[in-house]
Amino acid sequence: MKTIGLMSGTSLDGVDAAWVETDGETVSRLGPAITLPYAPELRRDLRLLLDAAPGLSADDPWLADVVRRLTERHGEAVIKIRDETQRQLGEGTELLGFHGQTILHRPAERRTWQVGDPRLLAQMTGIFVAYDFRSADVAAGGQGAPLVPIAHAALAASLPKPLAVLNLGGVGNVTYIGADGALLAFDTGPANGPLDDWARKSLNMGYDKDGHLASAGTADGAVLGRLMQHPYLAAPPPKSLDRLDFSEAFRDAGADQLSPQDGAATLVAFAAVCCAIAARHFPEPPLQWLVTGGGRRNPAIMKALSAVLAEPVRGVEVAGWNGDALEAQCFAVLAARVTRGLALSYPSTTGVPEPMRGGRVLGALL
Repeated sequence: MKTIGLMSGTSLDGVDAAWVETDGETVSRLGPAITLPYAPELRRDLRLLLDAAPGLSADDPWLADVVRRLTERHGEAVIKIRDETQRQLGEGTELLGFHGQTILHRPAERRTWQVGDPRLLAQMTGIFVAYDFRSADVAAGGQGAPLVPIAHAALAASLPKPLAVLNLGGVGNVTYIGADGALLAFDTGPANGPLDDWARKSLNMGYDKDGHLASAGTADGAVLGRLMQHPYLAAPPPKSLDRLDFSEAFRDAGADQLSPQDGAATLVAFAAVCCAIAARHFPEPPLQWLVTGGGRRNPAIMKALSAVLAEPVRGVEVAGWNGDALEAQCFAVLAARVTRGLALSYPSTTGVPEPMRGGRVLGALL
């Protein structure tokens, strides 16, 4: 199928869109990809939604307005990619993989909430929309995340294994692909989310650009030690996180008392340590770590990872992948799997009792 995948991650910075030709099991061609940033007002409101979501009604008028603006931005991304794919490759688009924006993720309560309006997206684009990727897994007792490991495996078919694919968005998650192709996946811990929040709170910066803030500071050993005692890190996979799950832990550990530079350095060190602890759950060490997501662009994070991991740590570009497009490409693959009735998640990736199909498809609305 000729598919466009869409992803709006926990970093809340914009929507990624990518064209992929796939049958859901293999990837035959990768096309154009873009990132459309959110307007500051939309990013602010999405951030407010994270705080409000636990008590928010699904029919709240403010929520409806934010969802409309979010969906319209996704529609703009689809139109740009569709037209560029037609221009470059002479190909059309048959299906959209629309993840939406996660505003609440509490699998222990069998609750996950992604906002976005697939009907509006179908109306804007005239293309079939696959959506609601997570709820079936969570309803069946799975973690609902990570969902992309099966797509990582399709993209990594020719790469040496065992392999670790580390995605550093607001939260970190890892896909471990064994030498026999077996999958293990889970969230490692906080990643860019707390660092972005810290930069905004301490210096009114949108994020720590190029890691300058963290590089100018020194990780606080006492705070780091207290954070490492968090029970999530010792828990065996499968496991997943909400973007704000560690907020209280950061306050209790005393991170709020640090300077802007030392606080950033401590958060970077903690994100890296979380990955080192995660590696203890692997059946055997990977040959390398391929890093995707915004975190790979932060030199302070990549340096911290190289310091605590024994294996080579590289951006996914060394494998010929596009780290800015990878998550969107994965949801293009998942969309094709939805239409074919193939499983999206597995006991070793989300803890669901058995391989689990999911998602729904909405017909094109012209």
